[in-house]
Amino acid sequence: MVDDLDATGACLMPDVVTMGETMAVVSGAGIGPLRHEASLRLGVAGAEATVAIGVRRLGISAAYVGRVGDDELGRAVLMRLRGEGVDVDAVRVDPSAPTGLMVKERRTSKVSRVRYYRTGSAGSRLAAADVPEGLVAGARVLHVTGITAALSDTARQAAKQGMILARSHGVLVSLDYNYRAALWPPERARTVLRDLTAYADVVFAGDDEARMVAGLGATAAPDEAARAIASLGPAQVVVKLGAAGALGLAGDELVRASAIPVDVLDPVGAGDAFAAGYLAALLGGEPIEQRLRCGCRLGAFAVASCGDWEGLPLVDELDLLDRADGDVLR
Repeated sequence: MVDDLDATGACLMPDVVTMGETMAVVSGAGIGPLRHEASLRLGVAGAEATVAIGVRRLGISAAYVGRVGDDELGRAVLMRLRGEGVDVDAVRVDPSAPTGLMVKERRTSKVSRVRYYRTGSAGSRLAAADVPEGLVAGARVLHVTGITAALSDTARQAAKQGMILARSHGVLVSLDYNYRAALWPPERARTVLRDLTAYADVVFAGDDEARMVAGLGATAAPDEAARAIASLGPAQVVVKLGAAGALGLAGDELVRASAIPVDVLDPVGAGDAFAAGYLAALLGGEPIEQRLRCGCRLGAFAVASCGDWEGLPLVDELDLLDRADGDVLR
């Protein structure tokens, strides 16, 4: 339980609530086929968990809603999230389904490969009844992703239920499309994500995801896709452009931000780190230009270290990327 107290001693509700599936991760230390690794590293990962950890490290309280199995992998998930100060009281331990697993390998120095073992997992059994209205109602932001909507019918209903509850209580709804081709075909994803977009206040999308949901061709410009998505309802649309930075649309204001150049060690998790940075700046009252810059900064931290979230910064570390190579802090 997040134990921040107000002046009267009452427990404060988390500012950010995320909802989805967090999995155990096994990965090798070296580069090349995983079958040649003598030992594997155990970690945890999930889009919504990365966002929760990212904002928490920046001083914003966060809670995570989901399901894990009654197994060692599920206990690892809960231990890591608790260790990062994320409230996991709303996580349901499912005794009849396993915790999902992700297997990661660095196939070459520049290419990582990920495989998921999540069919029938506890996380895929998330249901609308698992969404705690009181927790959602007390938050400032609810963050969900298209991954949850793709896992199962019940998980999709849970995501939508959370968004509807949040809107009914005046809570800002954040939606990251996070399209995964291994989970569902683009035609199905487009239909569902367009439906969910109508309940969102902030939408995050990669360039290709934005065109897919907007129904535009491959040559459509990112700003065109952003405006098409905004026409579905959200007040803010952010298109992540990788090494080219990001584009944000808020009302009639269109802003671009450049990426921060870093040596890429692990590209997985960059988009979720970006969302964490953007949402943290949004909650801090920053204008859209600063939100985009903070998102790009956290995305750079993510790719400059191994793991989805392990390298994300604390508040006093945000300027580390501005220092010269070889700097030693003493």
